[in-house]
Amino acid sequence: MNKIIAVGLLATLAFSMTVRGQSAHPAKSVAERLGYPANARLLVIHADDFGMSHSVNRAIEEALEKHWVTSASILVPCPWFPEVAHWATAHPDADLGIHLALTSEWTTLRWGPVSAQPRGSSLLDSDGYLPLTAAYVASHAKTSDVETETHAQVDKAKAAGIRLTHLDTHMGAIVTTPDLLKAYLGLGQAYKLPLLLDNRAEALAPGSVLLNELLQMNPGTPKSQWLEAYEKMLAPLPPGSYQLIVHLAYNDDEMRGATYDHPDWGAEWRQNDFDLVRSPEFQKFLKEQGFVLVAWKDLAHALPAE
Repeated sequence: MNKIIAVGLLATLAFSMTVRGQSAHPAKSVAERLGYPANARLLVIHADDFGMSHSVNRAIEEALEKHWVTSASILVPCPWFPEVAHWATAHPDADLGIHLALTSEWTTLRWGPVSAQPRGSSLLDSDGYLPLTAAYVASHAKTSDVETETHAQVDKAKAAGIRLTHLDTHMGAIVTTPDLLKAYLGLGQAYKLPLLLDNRAEALAPGSVLLNELLQMNPGTPKSQWLEAYEKMLAPLPPGSYQLIVHLAYNDDEMRGATYDHPDWGAEWRQNDFDLVRSPEFQKFLKEQGFVLVAWKDLAHALPAE
């Protein structure tokens, strides 16, 4: 769902090791450290919300299998997580992370925590679900509850046999306050997994900036201009490394029911994104533009040695 509105941290993104005292940024670019020319443009095409619904799963699975996207992240608390786990065991090379969820944002599709949060937990709303908004998390969540829940989400995925390549954040909820950000950094350190972060984390976790910018579709774009909007977004990018977030699903009864009051990032939006990534026109555009498609497991090789 919308990270631009929910987090407000998409101007410049950084990808940092979660180790204090790490050396300053290396002189070589990420592309050079991965063996590409300095003027290369690296692009992760990343599908969010894997596990949210069967419709989302069908679209993301096909997109990963056919290399229309290069990475995805999983909503472990969601009802269709078991289907993701089953698929992941059959596709061990898939680039999969955890979309750490502290919110349950859809009005008619709700989920609760993975961990056994006690009655009155700061992560539960009045109905026992994770709260609807990141703002609620920022104003209510206790660090101890967040640490318990996020560890449980990672542990559940690992116990299911999923090979994880990274951690990121659903709706930006875990980076809305300094204390929650520290908990996020600690999670990356505990599991030795790279995190998607913005440059605010550099003071707490000096490291290597591997992503120059995070990109996604903005609300208000008509379906007829979907491809054009992505081309205008990507074509002017200078050399660097980028992540393009897409939200994939079918515009079917399941998704229309789940997102009926959310036109942004809803059923039609996700069908538009799915049609976009699988379209020959978009794939031709990426090739003509010379983008180098990479995954998180590739970027990890550009991190400096500890």
